[in-house]
Amino acid sequence: MIERYSTTEMAAVWTDEARMTAWLQVELAVCEAWSRLGEIPEDALREIKEKAAFDVRRVCEIESTTQHDVIAFVSCVAENVGECSKYVHYGLTSSDVLDTGLALQLRAAGALLEEEAKELGRILQRRALEHRDTVMMGRTHGVHAEPITFGMVLGLWAFEVQRGLERLRRAVRQVSVGKVSGAVGNYANVDPQVEALTMGILGLEAAPISTQIVQRDRHAEFMSALALLATTIEKIALQVRHYQRTEVLEAEEYFAPGQKGSSAMPHKRNPIISERLCGQARIIRGNMLTAFENVALWHERDISHSSAERVILPDSTILVHYMLKQACWLVDKLNVYPDNMTLNLDKSFGLPYSQRVLLALVQSGMLRDDAYAVVQRSAMRAWEEKTSFQELLKADPEVAGRLSEAALESCFDPAYQLRNIGVIFNRVAALEW
Repeated sequence: MIERYSTTEMAAVWTDEARMTAWLQVELAVCEAWSRLGEIPEDALREIKEKAAFDVRRVCEIESTTQHDVIAFVSCVAENVGECSKYVHYGLTSSDVLDTGLALQLRAAGALLEEEAKELGRILQRRALEHRDTVMMGRTHGVHAEPITFGMVLGLWAFEVQRGLERLRRAVRQVSVGKVSGAVGNYANVDPQVEALTMGILGLEAAPISTQIVQRDRHAEFMSALALLATTIEKIALQVRHYQRTEVLEAEEYFAPGQKGSSAMPHKRNPIISERLCGQARIIRGNMLTAFENVALWHERDISHSSAERVILPDSTILVHYMLKQACWLVDKLNVYPDNMTLNLDKSFGLPYSQRVLLALVQSGMLRDDAYAVVQRSAMRAWEEKTSFQELLKADPEVAGRLSEAALESCFDPAYQLRNIGVIFNRVAALEW
């Protein structure tokens, strides 16, 4: 049973408790680093580790006076540690803690997103192989083109999700970066070795050069990866919406017993999940724009990025996590109607086989432009008169003089146009998640 709605795990990454826990991890790692360099006595480090703690309510209480969250946090920790608190936050600036702690949160969020993206990829791969030979009409410009299979559609989506997953992994690496380099990044009051040791303890990379903050192009890349992943989900959802149109009805969202589609019209079965996903993708793309605007800050920093990030990073990771879960449910339970696909194939009077006839005439020795004119002439009549394209071709002396009736009929077999799709599905089957 795929869980459709729960984003509890992701929401837990962004609670005040989780944020301050990440800060405490950073502070303790810095103390450990200072101790290894002989600046903090071992017994003092031991006492700090034993006593270091915080209470969110107490931090908020202190912040109501200080109007500074990190100072309030450090003061709360100091209340618990006592005399040895003089070593806590030694040589640091607030952003050393904020940005390194944020890196820990983004890494955790990225791991959760990766698992859901992999699950969506696995579902798409499975259903693509399931519908390997489910023949349907391929469309360009929304107009019947040539036959494909529904498995090809699903396989295309699977590969796009894989690319999104690769982008997400790269972006998570880019934001899994911290800094302990002081107020303007020049290590004035902190030994560069402290930064290296701290990042080793936390499993993060150290920014090769920073100002007071880790540079925000990294976070913009992360948001770009989320926006592209959300847009891929939108692409899937938008196509499902087309397939569910009454005039098409080749696939449809699962409609549960007891579900209602309209307060006024009892017959309605609407693609509500797909529509929801399309709308939510717009939010993520909007948040991506904010992340880009956070890149350009004054000199060694200002804090115009900070307030925006406290909204867009939690909101976007939680929302994309939700979207991935919804997309998994949508594809896993999608109703597919092969009989309607066959009916729709027949609605264009055999016209999707026009290229095959064109090539057969060329192979018979006719010039391509001449063959095109002959085929298009019958094709336009078939559209306008709503009659069989094949019968019109049979009655055309220029066609009959070059193609036997059996040869012409063979041009209308979709198996010919699909004869090479095994290559595609070998690639789909080889996908690894």
